[in-house]
Amino acid sequence: MRIYIFKSDASSKLRAFAADLSGSKLPDRLGPWHAVGVVGLGKDPPYKLSRDHIERAINADGFQLWRMKADSPSAS
Repeated sequence: MRIYIFKSDASSKLRAFAADLSGSKLPDRLGPWHAVGVVGLGKDPPYKLSRDHIERAINADGFQLWRMKADSPSAS
């Protein structure tokens, strides 16, 4: 699965993973959302996040939310 990374305009530290570039299943109340990256097939997600956990969440809910730590550099 190709995993797209999104950034929320509602919260500067909020990010999401989704399986489609449009982010069609991301929660509207936390958007607008902007695609900021992609995790290719068989590649590891950033920040040592579990690819298996992300894929299970996407399959169940259509997306996976995550929050950057205060001391982490911003993903762009």
